[in-house]
Amino acid sequence: MKPHPPLLKARNFPSAQEEAARYAGPESAYSLAFTDRAFLLREELRPVRMQLELLKAEMVQQEQGVESTIVIFGSARILPPEQAQAELARARSARGPDQSGALRRAETALAMSRYYDEARRFAALATERSRALASPLYVVTGGGPGIMEAGNRGAHEVGGKSIGLNIVLPHEQAPNPYITPELCFQFHYFGLRKMHFLMRSIALVCFPGGFGTLDELFETLTLVQTGKSRRRPILLFGREFWQRLLNFEHLVDSGMIGPEDLALFSYVETAEEAWQQLAAHYGFEGTAAGPAPARP
Repeated sequence: MKPHPPLLKARNFPSAQEEAARYAGPESAYSLAFTDRAFLLREELRPVRMQLELLKAEMVQQEQGVESTIVIFGSARILPPEQAQAELARARSARGPDQSGALRRAETALAMSRYYDEARRFAALATERSRALASPLYVVTGGGPGIMEAGNRGAHEVGGKSIGLNIVLPHEQAPNPYITPELCFQFHYFGLRKMHFLMRSIALVCFPGGFGTLDELFETLTLVQTGKSRRRPILLFGREFWQRLLNFEHLVDSGMIGPEDLALFSYVETAEEAWQQLAAHYGFEGTAAGPAPARP
């Protein structure tokens, strides 16, 4: 069979790229609408910008073959252990009216830094153990420092890809260096960013954090509780932290949630325990052999 002549498959109309390169005018009104930045940034175009923000991350992840993710939430303020050790050493040698307060904060930061290690180890473990799955698991974080950095770092250190969903904030926050560059996104809208966290996730792993972490955790719990989102493992790292922060039993006792809602989440303490819970839930334990990554 003879191949079709090239003209049979030729474009009937110029591409958007070709048109954008062809026309240039002195005023905004003459620009093509999709190349006119001033036009696209108008208040009235917010629905269009929201659609673009939804589509960009969706289309790129499809092109990169990302189907299943594990979301890691947690504080941007939790330091790597080596940095926390250095901060404690400085606090011990410093002199000043707030020395005792600075020392107490540095000691707390060092104690909390264990969660950086666990997030890093868990991300490495999940990335390594899921390689043999038909749909490998990709770690996704908020793309910043702290626990987010630890998650991307763990995946990077075992040669895996990971995703960063950064957000534009009044104070500059650069993406951490461990995100896979082609999967490093930036969002303007918190709502669309949170939607992308959950669209492909098979689990939420939540480390200690502040308002942002709590916002993400409770939105997920609400969506699962109300049936708007399918049920999936929600793992809270550090029972002592979470039980001191949140009295879920009081919500049950006061009738604000049902006793069955306590089963929407579970506590874990180590990377291995978190992975075992996911493996038991989905039945993919043993799909990839090998020991867990060593503690850094």
